[in-house]
Amino acid sequence: MSRHSSVLPTLASLADDLTAGRTSAEALTEACLDAINDEGGEGKRAFVTVDREGAFDQARAADTARRANCAPSRYAGIPISIKDLFDVEGQLTKAGATVMSDSPAAETDAPAVARLRRAGFVLIGRTNMSEFAFSGLGNNLHFGTPRAPWDRDRGRVPGGSTSGGAVSVADGMAHAALGTDTGGSCRIPAAFCGLVGYKPTARRVPLSGITPLSPSLDSVGPLARSAACCAALGGILAGEPPTEIVRVTLADLRLAIPKTLVLDGLDTEVGTAFERALSRLSAAGATIREIEIPEFLELPSINAKGGFPAAEAYAWHKPLIEKFSDRYDPRILARILRGREQSATDYIGLRTARSRFIVSVGRRLIDYDAFAYPTVPIVPPKILDVESDEAFAKTNALTLRNPSVINVLDGCAVSLPMNRPGEAPCGLMLAAGTGADDELLQIAVAAEAALKALA
Repeated sequence: MSRHSSVLPTLASLADDLTAGRTSAEALTEACLDAINDEGGEGKRAFVTVDREGAFDQARAADTARRANCAPSRYAGIPISIKDLFDVEGQLTKAGATVMSDSPAAETDAPAVARLRRAGFVLIGRTNMSEFAFSGLGNNLHFGTPRAPWDRDRGRVPGGSTSGGAVSVADGMAHAALGTDTGGSCRIPAAFCGLVGYKPTARRVPLSGITPLSPSLDSVGPLARSAACCAALGGILAGEPPTEIVRVTLADLRLAIPKTLVLDGLDTEVGTAFERALSRLSAAGATIREIEIPEFLELPSINAKGGFPAAEAYAWHKPLIEKFSDRYDPRILARILRGREQSATDYIGLRTARSRFIVSVGRRLIDYDAFAYPTVPIVPPKILDVESDEAFAKTNALTLRNPSVINVLDGCAVSLPMNRPGEAPCGLMLAAGTGADDELLQIAVAAEAALKALA
């Protein structure tokens, strides 16, 4: 049996094993490093650098602290991967690009990394990603594209931009991953790799110490193997004191299913899994209503010139492009250069349109606890099928369509696996408005339990 098809542990079960002495941080780290180094695996494509010596140092420190009953958290000693977008003290942040290779090493940890380190997680390595986080597919021209677990022999995209992070968790090379989400970059790879991905309300986790894509839309979030894992990591990343997640039932839960835009063009596998998931949630007590959200139809025109990502990425990249444009992936460069098309008036108009969108959509959500719809309308395409510029652009836009709505809304969202074992992977997205993270995570834990009855 291949590693990615095995049942892998959650953070809670690993923490219990560490506490009970059934395993050690050093043993967990060694197992993850063995998986990374597996010649038949995806380690060489999932990671851009692996800190073997540093990981073992951290693991031994965690074991010593636990033996002395002073572990900084119950998760101390669990290996986690870090997207190559975050500053880690003493390491080079390339952001999945070669144009950053001459930059100096980071002097300090990004706040999100520092919080994981303080909790005792073992930082095992930096993971591959879409160049500068500007793709929902996860392809990388410079470092290779890690293959999604499903149908691996034929090579499917892992989803982006946190591509290597997702594959690292799915394949047991790490037990969680730190990622970012600007238009779905935690949720898309989660959906394509059979994981849970969480996009917090943007302000919940500091954005400093990361290479930005679009500061108006960027957020920092985790990918892991359960909703409870993401809830635990979300609290740590937010700098909140440890708390047990409140267990809720789905009775009286009100879910809104947007009929506008996000259900268009679903792959058969996604549509079938979605209907089955809704049936299971309804049977568990949830009230489900389909509603029209005409504001969703405004998004293509709002983003007609590339939206916030193009404008804000171009502002950041302009000096680099003027010197090193030939070192960019041409497809990523083309997306960044769309920012040149936008005037100050266009940008101010974007901000105004977004504010209207948030208010209008918020009014439609007021009678519901969350939105529910497919994270991505398609199953992971073959890497070879998106090699042409035309196929890449079309598939990338379709992949980003559903999750990016929540970034514009400034909301929070969780993607849960909704396929049965052995089926093509696809995700159910639950989403809520700004600041509703705790309530949404509670719903996600309850929904996940109901969906697992589908297996």
